[in-house]
Amino acid sequence: MSDRFARLFRPPEGAALPRFNASFARGTMSEEVANQIMTLVKAGFLKAGDRLPTESQMTVALGISRPPLREALKALTLMGVLESRQGGRYTVTDLSPLRLVEPFNVMLSGKSYDATHHYEARSVVELECVRLCAERAGPRLCAEISRLAAEGPETIGDPVAFRTLDREFHGAIYAGSGNVFLETVAQGLSTVALDILRSTVLQPGLIARSCQDHCRIAEAIVERDGDAAVEAYRAHLLNIRDMTIRFLKTAPEKSLQ
Repeated sequence: MSDRFARLFRPPEGAALPRFNASFARGTMSEEVANQIMTLVKAGFLKAGDRLPTESQMTVALGISRPPLREALKALTLMGVLESRQGGRYTVTDLSPLRLVEPFNVMLSGKSYDATHHYEARSVVELECVRLCAERAGPRLCAEISRLAAEGPETIGDPVAFRTLDREFHGAIYAGSGNVFLETVAQGLSTVALDILRSTVLQPGLIARSCQDHCRIAEAIVERDGDAAVEAYRAHLLNIRDMTIRFLKTAPEKSLQ
């Protein structure tokens, strides 16, 4: 076995390797493998530029077949944690903060997606982001948030344009918090179940309602009214949550595609 293979599963001298969960009762095998690799990355046993062992070596070490391993590697590649190099070997990326957000989408499939839980989590993080944004955002960022809100009505009837503007609007608020940890987690939570959210945007009236919400949020931020910004943002999240739940009830088969 290669040195790199041994390094994956043997910690540096004096260090304790995080214990892997041998039970696959919860979640799929590929999810468990992805989580195990993420544990090694977050614990520092795998660093930027490190090359993973071959698929054959990893299947032996983990005691699994190649299909779930490949699913896990693909998911981690899509998340930006790994990149595939020539020859089929995987390398750890530069590990920017956003790339290291917990693998939400690995653990959540359409069948297990719960809009109520998702928006509860978003509320905890994003309401604090918007409150801090109202306190900390500089004049230039406030002007950008106002511009994005004002351009919203132009996207009514164009879901693709709205989704782009919506990402920019919320991203500006996350950045305006001045807290890289909150910004990173907020960005991660906002990317969960994107296929479902794309379909939800198509529901009648949602874009127009969201544009109105954005204007109220932007106005409160510009006026430095943190309480008003939080209330406007909370109402916005509740609107999207309710529309998502309604969509999932009426078109569950589409949401799982």
